[in-house]
Amino acid sequence: MAKINPNYRKLSAGYLFPEIARRVREYTTAHPDVTIYRLGIGNTTEALTPTVLQGLHDRVDALGVRETYTGYGDEQGEADLRAAIAAYYAARGVTLDPGEIFVSDGAKADAANVQNLFAQESVMAIQNPAYPVYVDSNVVAGRTGEYDAESGSYAGLRLLDGTPDNGWFAPPPQRAQDEVDVVYLCSPNNPTGAVATRQQLTEWVAYARQHRAVIIFDAAYAEFIADPELPRSIYEIEGARECAIELTSLSKFSGFTGVRLGWAVVPFALRAEDSEEGELNRMWNRRQSTFFNGASNIAQSGAAAALSEAGQAESRELVAYYMENARIIRSALRELGLDVVGGDNAPYLWVKTPHGPDGQPLGSWEFFDQLLHEAGVVVTPGSGFGPAGEGYVRFSAFGHREDIEAAVRSIRERLKL
Repeated sequence: MAKINPNYRKLSAGYLFPEIARRVREYTTAHPDVTIYRLGIGNTTEALTPTVLQGLHDRVDALGVRETYTGYGDEQGEADLRAAIAAYYAARGVTLDPGEIFVSDGAKADAANVQNLFAQESVMAIQNPAYPVYVDSNVVAGRTGEYDAESGSYAGLRLLDGTPDNGWFAPPPQRAQDEVDVVYLCSPNNPTGAVATRQQLTEWVAYARQHRAVIIFDAAYAEFIADPELPRSIYEIEGARECAIELTSLSKFSGFTGVRLGWAVVPFALRAEDSEEGELNRMWNRRQSTFFNGASNIAQSGAAAALSEAGQAESRELVAYYMENARIIRSALRELGLDVVGGDNAPYLWVKTPHGPDGQPLGSWEFFDQLLHEAGVVVTPGSGFGPAGEGYVRFSAFGHREDIEAAVRSIRERLKL
């Protein structure tokens, strides 16, 4: 008799986006003439650039000719693409061997799968608030107890609380009883838009090296960092190659949200407490070779084009477009007196909810409803990213400029604060 994996029944995060859809659907049904502006979703909207399109077309054409047709490729990624990724890092002053780079169909899948490199009894730590896949993948893997609705957390999963005081980037544990084995860090952070400083990452690398812990560093939004003093890769920090796996993606940099292309860096020098040098690299290679046949060869050619000199220049124009959207949103919200984090080195804006008529701060869902009902603007309640997100909402800068400007205009004219 077949039985299901009972850990799926523990999941609670699936509540967030269906609930958003339900509330928006009910509102639009009752108000069919109201225009809805969606500033909650982290999905790109602008077209792929000419250089990327040419790379994709060239590979499609090659697949249509017997002499240039290719089938299965290297599970680790095509050699020319891994060389291009290594060159991309070298331009930042980070030296990588192409053998340390593993091409995938996106950072989200890697973030979910990478935890299975580590022992079941490992103490897993996750930023709070955080991108839901970090939590959910560990829940499904059976690493946690049940969900506690009152605390908004899972038993057995260590949450590292971000606050305004620590810049939304929690420091390493200070007490022996709080020690962790594997920690997920995301910078720029989704949802808060906060970026770790060099000092903050240095402290985490020092902690990981001292305690033989491993950092899983999600750098999917690194290209949105404008401040040259802020690190874009954890490997800019001395010693990080010994303790960190970096995940990243072309989804937001080059508009590959639907094309699907990312990569993981697993350095040869990376070690866990009970591993030898190079073993984790070999384990990830075995995992990918066994469970994954490699990213689409068409997507890989598009990625190689995106990482060419012309492709990077075009991609950075896309980033600049979205960051101008962020500037427009941030300027309007601050003019209204709202407390805003992010939007300067990240495409997300983390907005503290205002006070309601009773003088008390609105909850995340209360402010969500106010923005929807008064301005027709959809955002994402911060509570959906973890208990530390209560009292905040996330605005996304991804969208057509005309829609962003219309949404901002609606907020200015209709939102009653």
